[in-house]
Amino acid sequence: MLVTASQLGSILQAARKARGMTQSALAARLGLSQSRVSYLELSPHDLSLAQLLAWCSTLGLELTIDARGGAATPAMQADW
Repeated sequence: MLVTASQLGSILQAARKARGMTQSALAARLGLSQSRVSYLELSPHDLSLAQLLAWCSTLGLELTIDARGGAATPAMQADW
C-alpha cells in the first residue's frame, strides 16, 4: 500500500533492484538519463503520471487505485 510520495520512490527502487536492473538500464528503456532516474527515485513527487505509468510498465508493475480498505464504491467501479 502506498500512502506517501517518499514510499513511491522506495517501491520503484526495490522493484528495479528485484529485477536486477541498474538505474542506467532502466533509464535507457525510459528514455531518461541515469541521473534523472536516480533523482526520481529520491524525489518521486516530481514524477509525471506518464513517467510513472511508463516506469511501472517497464518494471512489470501494475498501478491500482482503490478506496482505503479495498472497498470500492459503486461510483468508482467502471463498466468497460
